[in-house]
Amino acid sequence: MHQRFLKKIVAIAALGAMAVGNASAVVTAKLGQPMPETHPMAIAMNKFVELAGKYTNNNVKIQPFHNAVLGSDEKMLQSVQAGTLEFYIGTLAPLSTRIKEVQVWDLPFMFANKKEVYTVLDGASGKKIFEKLEPTGMVGLTWSAMGFRNLSNSKRPVTKLEDISGLKIRVMANPVALETWKTLGANAVPMAFAEVFTALEIKAIDGQENPLVHMYANKMQEVQKYISLTNHVYTPMALVVSKKFWDGISDTDKSAIQKAAEEAKILQAQLLDEGDKDVIKKFGEAGVKVDSVPPAELVRIQDKVKPVVAKFAPQIGEDFIKGFYAEIDKARAAN
Repeated sequence: MHQRFLKKIVAIAALGAMAVGNASAVVTAKLGQPMPETHPMAIAMNKFVELAGKYTNNNVKIQPFHNAVLGSDEKMLQSVQAGTLEFYIGTLAPLSTRIKEVQVWDLPFMFANKKEVYTVLDGASGKKIFEKLEPTGMVGLTWSAMGFRNLSNSKRPVTKLEDISGLKIRVMANPVALETWKTLGANAVPMAFAEVFTALEIKAIDGQENPLVHMYANKMQEVQKYISLTNHVYTPMALVVSKKFWDGISDTDKSAIQKAAEEAKILQAQLLDEGDKDVIKKFGEAGVKVDSVPPAELVRIQDKVKPVVAKFAPQIGEDFIKGFYAEIDKARAAN
């Protein structure tokens, strides 16, 4: 009788220990991203957080922080590397000095359409860049959409190569972008994006280039008169996780989070596609003239910047570039 009683106590204690173990297994995490809460990326990340909780049975609880409240892209990336921030989605451009292949996304006029972009994002080249992340303390979960960059300005419609000449254009502070716009005849000005609206307002610069949804979200319609659908560069975003955090969770939770990331990626692409159509209409209503660039003129512009690709290919890696273009060609042939 006494022995049976002891066995019951041991069993109850074991169950209690298991319950404590399960409770302690619940982990919390933060996710940082740079866009406003109304942006498709922010909406998709809210969905990612919801799905990660659902698929891990609330074992992993992620809190999203939007609008760069956790710092710049560079700062958030550094925090993920250090393990003080668990998740980040945004550009990997700040890593370009350490992972040279990241610069491939700055090369102009590589893609004819989004289908080609998505094929490459999910292909060998995208995976290769993610492999190079791990030694820096990060794990790549998925690439996601952000959109083609287009040109806006306050001076004139840009529908041919010569129209670019002399325009003072804010560009991203990277050598490929600077060389591209100088080659096209623009006066290329590197500038932090936070300063762009004011610079356009006081006419310190004539224009800038960004995805359409990003332009509208940042009120470019108030300081720009013309938009040209050049689709010159596609800027993807990457959802990454701290390796320190990733190594500390179960394989089951990893699979669940990966599944949530893939579903959020699809939502983000859908929202951006819908957003592009919506903002073109809104730009028109705000008095901004939106022009397509005729295919023949795009070919002239593409030919003009071929030396830029040739110049930077050795820095990025000739073999990597060849593989990247081979993936684009394969996707193009399948269309």
